[in-house]
Amino acid sequence: MPKSVFYLSDGTGITVETLGNTLLTQFEQVEFNKQHFPYLNSKDKVQEIVQQVNAICETDESLPLVFSTIVEPESRVLVKSSNALVFDLFDIFIGPIESKLGIKSSRHIGHSHGMGNSDIYKARIDSVHYTLDHDDGAKINNFSSSDIILLGVSRCGKTPTCLYLALNYGTRAANYPLTPEDLQMGGLPQCLQPHREKIFGLSINPKRLQQIRQERRPNSRYAELAQCQTETRNAEALFQQENVPYLNTSTMSVEEIATHILQKSKLKRRF
Repeated sequence: MPKSVFYLSDGTGITVETLGNTLLTQFEQVEFNKQHFPYLNSKDKVQEIVQQVNAICETDESLPLVFSTIVEPESRVLVKSSNALVFDLFDIFIGPIESKLGIKSSRHIGHSHGMGNSDIYKARIDSVHYTLDHDDGAKINNFSSSDIILLGVSRCGKTPTCLYLALNYGTRAANYPLTPEDLQMGGLPQCLQPHREKIFGLSINPKRLQQIRQERRPNSRYAELAQCQTETRNAEALFQQENVPYLNTSTMSVEEIATHILQKSKLKRRF
């Protein structure tokens, strides 16, 4: 039977889900049935979830796992009273940090994913707006305001990577799609030449690219393997010719692509 997992938070639940999921990926042989409960901001709500956890315990062969970032003391006591293996992430981390720093934490709900500093939040939103406005080669006359320009053939991962960079690091990320016509020119498109130092290339395995394109435009020339092979081969040749750093995204998540780009380009985060 799948192992029951509960993620509990009095905020968005993003932190507890991220850390819990990261830990559980180390147990690939186990199937997990995950349930998410954000905004548990009253004892009544917490009590209701504890009852659900206890009910699961009566039917499962083993104790459920509970990951919690609930701040309110009485609610935390309720969670710990459940018939489950409870990981109170604030207990695990906040206590030792308080001891080391010699001060008490604020125990404020929702700090990590609230608006927080208004200047940082504005920078984040402005970066997302910039990235949306400069997606897929739009507004090519405003590349001078970008922090980075991702270059690659259609459907190699440029757009989701740009949005991830903007949302998480405040990066003004534009992207430009290399069309078959661009690749026949034998050099960087004219609009990109003044911004060589900002360009980072993305490549992809032709078979993987064919799978992605086939989902978008089934049985089209755009999705033919031969077309994908030609485009990726010519794109990589262009990157090498123009000394553009590039990355193969075939087996990488958006998070991994973004991290590699930040590391290789030495791009500074806005926050």
